[in-house]
Amino acid sequence: MKEEQKASQETTKKPEAPDHPEAPDCPNRPDCPEAPETPEAQESPEASESPAPDAPEALEASEAPAEPPASPDWKDMYARMRADFENFRKRTERDRDDLAKFAASSVLKDMLPTVDDLARALDGAKDKKDDPLVAGVQLVYDGLVKALADHGATPLDSVGEPFDANYHEALATLPSPDVPEGNVMTEVKRGWLLNGKLLRAAQVVVSSGKGDS
Repeated sequence: MKEEQKASQETTKKPEAPDHPEAPDCPNRPDCPEAPETPEAQESPEASESPAPDAPEALEASEAPAEPPASPDWKDMYARMRADFENFRKRTERDRDDLAKFAASSVLKDMLPTVDDLARALDGAKDKKDDPLVAGVQLVYDGLVKALADHGATPLDSVGEPFDANYHEALATLPSPDVPEGNVMTEVKRGWLLNGKLLRAAQVVVSSGKGDS
Protein backbone atom coordinates (compact mmCIF):
# COMPACT_ATOMS: atom_id res chain seq x y z
CA MET A 1 0.00 0.00 0.00
CA LYS A 2 2.81 2.37 0.82
CA GLU A 3 4.49 1.59 -2.45
CA GLU A 4 1.39 2.49 -4.42
CA GLN A 5 1.08 5.84 -2.62
CA LYS A 6 4.77 6.63 -3.32
CA ALA A 7 4.33 5.86 -7.01
CA SER A 8 1.27 8.02 -7.23
CA GLN A 9 3.11 10.93 -5.61
CA GLU A 10 6.00 10.68 -8.08
CA THR A 11 3.57 10.81 -10.99
CA THR A 12 1.86 13.90 -9.60
CA LYS A 13 5.17 15.94 -9.16
CA LYS A 14 5.68 18.83 -11.58
CA PRO A 15 8.60 18.66 -13.96
CA GLU A 16 11.67 20.77 -12.93
CA ALA A 17 12.64 23.82 -15.03
CA PRO A 18 15.56 23.31 -17.37
CA ASP A 19 18.90 25.05 -16.80
CA HIS A 20 18.32 27.47 -19.68
CA PRO A 21 14.59 27.82 -20.20
CA GLU A 22 13.33 29.31 -23.36
CA ALA A 23 10.47 31.12 -21.64
CA PRO A 24 9.49 34.44 -23.21
CA ASP A 25 10.23 36.27 -19.94
CA CYS A 26 13.84 35.08 -19.85
CA PRO A 27 15.39 38.33 -20.98
CA ASN A 28 13.74 40.05 -18.04
CA ARG A 29 15.33 37.70 -15.55
CA PRO A 30 18.75 38.47 -14.11
CA ASP A 31 20.04 34.92 -14.54
CA CYS A 32 19.18 34.81 -18.23
CA PRO A 33 22.27 34.72 -20.48
CA GLU A 34 20.50 36.81 -23.08
CA ALA A 35 19.56 39.52 -20.64
CA PRO A 36 20.45 43.01 -22.01
CA GLU A 37 23.16 45.04 -20.37
CA THR A 38 22.11 47.54 -17.79
CA PRO A 39 22.13 51.22 -18.73
CA GLU A 40 24.92 51.81 -16.21
CA ALA A 41 27.22 49.41 -18.09
CA GLN A 42 26.57 51.07 -21.46
CA GLU A 43 28.93 53.88 -22.45
CA SER A 44 27.26 57.14 -23.32
CA PRO A 45 28.04 58.47 -26.82
CA GLU A 46 29.03 61.89 -25.39
CA ALA A 47 31.63 60.36 -23.09
CA SER A 48 33.09 58.26 -25.89
CA GLU A 49 33.36 61.19 -28.30
CA SER A 50 34.86 63.80 -25.93
CA PRO A 51 38.71 63.63 -25.81
CA ALA A 52 40.70 63.80 -22.62
CA PRO A 53 41.57 67.32 -21.49
CA ASP A 54 45.26 66.55 -21.48
CA ALA A 55 45.35 65.03 -24.94
CA PRO A 56 48.14 66.26 -27.27
CA GLU A 57 45.58 67.23 -29.88
CA ALA A 58 43.94 69.66 -27.46
CA LEU A 59 47.27 71.29 -26.63
CA GLU A 60 48.19 71.70 -30.28
CA ALA A 61 44.83 73.24 -31.09
CA SER A 62 45.11 75.76 -28.22
CA GLU A 63 48.56 77.01 -29.23
CA ALA A 64 48.53 79.72 -31.93
CA PRO A 65 51.15 79.34 -34.68
CA ALA A 66 54.19 81.65 -34.17
CA GLU A 67 54.69 84.40 -36.75
CA PRO A 68 57.92 84.10 -38.76
CA PRO A 69 60.54 86.81 -37.93
CA ALA A 70 60.71 89.75 -40.28
CA SER A 71 63.71 89.72 -42.60
CA PRO A 72 66.18 92.63 -42.01
CA ASP A 73 66.45 95.47 -44.48
CA TRP A 74 69.98 94.86 -45.76
CA LYS A 75 70.02 97.95 -47.99
CA ASP A 76 69.17 100.25 -45.10
CA MET A 77 71.75 98.58 -42.86
CA TYR A 78 74.42 98.93 -45.56
CA ALA A 79 73.60 102.62 -46.07
CA ARG A 80 73.82 103.30 -42.34
CA MET A 81 77.11 101.45 -41.98
CA ARG A 82 78.57 103.31 -44.94
CA ALA A 83 77.50 106.69 -43.53
CA ASP A 84 78.98 105.81 -40.12
CA PHE A 85 82.25 104.75 -41.72
CA GLU A 86 82.42 107.97 -43.77
CA ASN A 87 81.87 110.07 -40.64
CA PHE A 88 84.52 108.07 -38.81
CA ARG A 89 86.99 108.59 -41.68
CA LYS A 90 86.40 112.35 -41.74
CA ARG A 91 86.70 112.63 -37.98
CA THR A 92 89.94 110.62 -38.04
CA GLU A 93 91.42 112.86 -40.73
CA ARG A 94 90.41 115.98 -38.81
CA ASP A 95 91.96 114.66 -35.60
CA ARG A 96 95.14 113.75 -37.46
CA ASP A 97 95.40 117.22 -38.97
CA ASP A 98 94.78 118.86 -35.59
CA LEU A 99 97.43 116.67 -34.03
CA ALA A 100 99.94 117.72 -36.68
CA LYS A 101 99.05 121.41 -36.32
CA PHE A 102 99.02 121.63 -32.54
CA ALA A 103 101.48 118.92 -31.54
CA ALA A 104 104.19 121.55 -30.83
CA SER A 105 101.87 123.93 -28.98
CA SER A 106 103.40 123.22 -25.56
CA VAL A 107 106.95 123.76 -26.84
CA LEU A 108 106.04 126.96 -28.64
CA LYS A 109 104.21 128.26 -25.61
CA ASP A 110 107.30 127.69 -23.47
CA MET A 111 109.33 129.84 -25.89
CA LEU A 112 107.03 132.85 -25.56
CA PRO A 113 108.46 134.17 -22.24
CA THR A 114 111.91 134.35 -23.84
CA VAL A 115 110.45 136.26 -26.77
CA ASP A 116 108.75 138.63 -24.32
CA ASP A 117 112.04 139.29 -22.50
CA LEU A 118 113.87 140.05 -25.74
CA ALA A 119 111.05 142.37 -26.83
CA ARG A 120 111.23 144.34 -23.55
CA ALA A 121 115.04 144.58 -23.88
CA LEU A 122 114.75 145.98 -27.40
CA ASP A 123 112.02 148.40 -26.31
CA GLY A 124 114.29 149.77 -23.59
CA ALA A 125 117.19 150.23 -26.06
CA LYS A 126 115.37 152.17 -28.77
CA ASP A 127 117.91 154.98 -28.62
CA LYS A 128 120.85 152.56 -28.96
CA LYS A 129 120.07 150.87 -32.26
CA ASP A 130 123.64 151.36 -33.44
CA ASP A 131 125.03 149.42 -30.50
CA PRO A 132 126.35 146.01 -31.70
CA LEU A 133 124.87 144.34 -28.60
CA VAL A 134 121.42 145.72 -29.34
CA ALA A 135 121.77 144.66 -32.97
CA GLY A 136 122.64 141.12 -31.83
CA VAL A 137 119.60 140.96 -29.56
CA GLN A 138 117.47 142.15 -32.46
CA LEU A 139 118.80 139.31 -34.63
CA VAL A 140 117.99 136.72 -31.95
CA TYR A 141 114.50 138.16 -31.52
CA ASP A 142 113.82 138.14 -35.26
CA GLY A 143 115.07 134.53 -35.49
CA LEU A 144 112.76 133.33 -32.73
CA VAL A 145 109.76 135.11 -34.24
CA LYS A 146 110.51 133.54 -37.62
CA ALA A 147 110.85 130.07 -36.07
CA LEU A 148 107.49 130.51 -34.36
CA ALA A 149 105.92 131.65 -37.62
CA ASP A 150 107.31 128.58 -39.42
CA HIS A 151 105.37 126.41 -36.97
CA GLY A 152 102.16 128.42 -37.35
CA ALA A 153 102.51 130.77 -34.36
CA THR A 154 101.80 134.44 -35.07
CA PRO A 155 101.53 137.46 -32.72
CA LEU A 156 98.12 138.92 -31.96
CA ASP A 157 97.79 142.68 -32.43
CA SER A 158 95.52 144.05 -29.70
CA VAL A 159 96.25 147.77 -29.24
CA GLY A 160 93.36 149.88 -30.52
CA GLU A 161 91.15 146.80 -31.08
CA PRO A 162 87.83 146.21 -29.27
CA PHE A 163 88.16 144.09 -26.17
CA ASP A 164 87.37 140.42 -26.84
CA ALA A 165 87.24 138.06 -23.88
CA ASN A 166 88.10 135.16 -26.18
CA TYR A 167 91.53 136.64 -26.93
CA HIS A 168 92.15 139.28 -24.26
CA GLU A 169 92.69 139.22 -20.51
CA ALA A 170 91.86 142.60 -18.97
CA LEU A 171 94.20 143.65 -16.17
CA ALA A 172 92.72 147.09 -15.58
CA THR A 173 90.34 149.72 -16.94
CA LEU A 174 91.55 153.30 -17.27
CA PRO A 175 90.13 156.45 -18.82
CA SER A 176 91.68 157.62 -22.07
CA PRO A 177 90.94 160.72 -24.13
CA ASP A 178 92.17 159.10 -27.33
CA VAL A 179 91.05 155.46 -27.16
CA PRO A 180 87.28 154.77 -27.38
CA GLU A 181 85.58 153.12 -24.49
CA GLY A 182 85.86 149.32 -24.57
CA ASN A 183 89.00 149.27 -26.75
CA VAL A 184 92.47 148.10 -25.75
CA MET A 185 94.70 151.05 -24.89
CA THR A 186 97.82 149.25 -23.64
CA GLU A 187 99.26 145.78 -24.14
CA VAL A 188 101.14 144.42 -21.12
CA LYS A 189 101.85 140.95 -22.58
CA ARG A 190 101.40 140.11 -26.23
CA GLY A 191 98.99 137.42 -27.31
CA TRP A 192 99.77 134.65 -29.78
CA LEU A 193 97.79 132.46 -32.17
CA LEU A 194 98.68 128.96 -33.41
CA ASN A 195 97.16 128.10 -36.78
CA GLY A 196 94.24 130.43 -36.13
CA LYS A 197 93.58 129.20 -32.58
CA LEU A 198 94.51 130.97 -29.39
CA LEU A 199 97.89 129.92 -28.04
CA ARG A 200 98.14 132.58 -25.32
CA ALA A 201 95.72 135.35 -24.42
CA ALA A 202 96.98 138.95 -24.44
CA GLN A 203 97.10 140.81 -21.14
CA VAL A 204 95.75 144.30 -21.79
CA VAL A 205 94.46 147.51 -20.22
CA VAL A 206 91.02 148.56 -21.51
CA SER A 207 89.86 152.12 -21.98
CA SER A 208 86.84 153.30 -20.04
CA GLY A 209 86.38 156.40 -22.24
CA LYS A 210 87.21 160.04 -21.65
CA GLY A 211 85.98 160.01 -18.10
CA ASP A 212 84.83 163.07 -16.14
CA SER A 213 86.23 166.34 -17.47
